[in-house]
Amino acid sequence: MNRTDESLIALRRILRATDLYGRELARARGLTAVQLRVCQIVAETGSKTPTEIAGRMGVSQATMTALIDKLVAKGLVVRQRSETDRRQTNVVITTTGQTAVIEAPDPLQQRYVKKFEALADWEQAMIVAVLERVSEMLDAREIDASPVLDIGEINRPG
Repeated sequence: MNRTDESLIALRRILRATDLYGRELARARGLTAVQLRVCQIVAETGSKTPTEIAGRMGVSQATMTALIDKLVAKGLVVRQRSETDRRQTNVVITTTGQTAVIEAPDPLQQRYVKKFEALADWEQAMIVAVLERVSEMLDAREIDASPVLDIGEINRPG
């Protein structure tokens, strides 16, 4: 087997792993991995602003608004006016949202993060460089993406 085929197989395995996790999460909780990540971020303190969440996830405010709309519709979060600044809206996790976070399958990305952070600094740098290069090769550098292992659009139905 040549290196081109080996590289394509490795990419396919990564895509397949994220797809399988996404299906497991959708089956178990009716959420996408990105929606779960938003709930996890809000659950850390119980309340975050949409701007804080968008900043943590590296997505646009418009994308975050659409994600929050879906989570509100599912009853996982609610929007509340800030007590300290009436112009500001906070996203607050509901009891249903907290349950979804607790009962979600073991996140694929947590497994990755744990193993990645255990690597030597030079190995981490090498992996980041290679992944950025692959992203460039696929003309994907400008795609709106959050640090969540998931496939498809961040702001897709679901």
